[in-house]
Amino acid sequence: MSPSSSLNRRQFLQTTAFALGAVAAGHAEPAPALPRWPIIGFSKPFSDFSPDDTADLVAEIGWAGIECPVRAKATHIAPERVEEDLPKMVEALRARGKEVTMVTTDILRADPLAEKILKTLAKLGIRKYRLGFAHYPPDRPIPDIVREFGAALKDLSALSRELGLQGGYQNHSGADYIGAPIWDLWLMMKELDPAAMGFCFDIGQAMIEGGLSWPVQARLTQKQWVAVYLKDFYWEKDAAKGWQPRWCPLGEGRVPRQFFDDLKASSFAGPISQHHEHLKTGLPRAELLAALKQDYSTLRSWLA
Repeated sequence: MSPSSSLNRRQFLQTTAFALGAVAAGHAEPAPALPRWPIIGFSKPFSDFSPDDTADLVAEIGWAGIECPVRAKATHIAPERVEEDLPKMVEALRARGKEVTMVTTDILRADPLAEKILKTLAKLGIRKYRLGFAHYPPDRPIPDIVREFGAALKDLSALSRELGLQGGYQNHSGADYIGAPIWDLWLMMKELDPAAMGFCFDIGQAMIEGGLSWPVQARLTQKQWVAVYLKDFYWEKDAAKGWQPRWCPLGEGRVPRQFFDDLKASSFAGPISQHHEHLKTGLPRAELLAALKQDYSTLRSWLA
């Protein structure tokens, strides 16, 4: 059996097992497994769209679905209304053959609101979610924070496994972000089951923080990837702040084609989520659609 056929068989068995478990637990049956690398869009730039307008946009672009923010800020759905509003988004997308493939949250620990959100995902058949961002306080020893956040990830991993979900933490650039160095997050996750907790690997953020070392970071974490996040950037010198990363359309910045060559040679078969930090919420629909289609077309050509 070839590696690809083995992978497809494993995906089928995992999806079937999850579906049976969900039915037994009284949950809605999840949608069928998507093909390798389903391309989805992070709905942050059009978070002011209704479920029907969102679904129409996704269908027009050609994405398989969306990564939907359910968080306090820059959100599509308020966390407190997840039980009422997320089913409407799922219904609108599925009516057009699309999915809410994953949900972005503020979750950092297993508290009552987190349980409410995650149980709603399980009932709707949405298997993947992204955690919130955590930071290193300047007045506390870093090893203490690593131990404490590692323990929180362990608890969330157990809850995710119980519900048949897979959580992912996004590596982000910034002076005090947990996960920016990537090694720190890997140390916290290395003993966890990647089927319950792993990385949302952001190649753009990894390049900002890691420069030329991104291939090592990608190799280190690849078996723990929940999703790949994609956006592009270049360095620009600001008169006041010095050199700063500036987000740009895919293909106009520093994200290399080599990443996609390596991706094709890897065993990763999850979603690729297009992020569009260069776009603001509230753009005219035609302008927004053209920009999203351009990035989608570029990505498809790189994966061909």
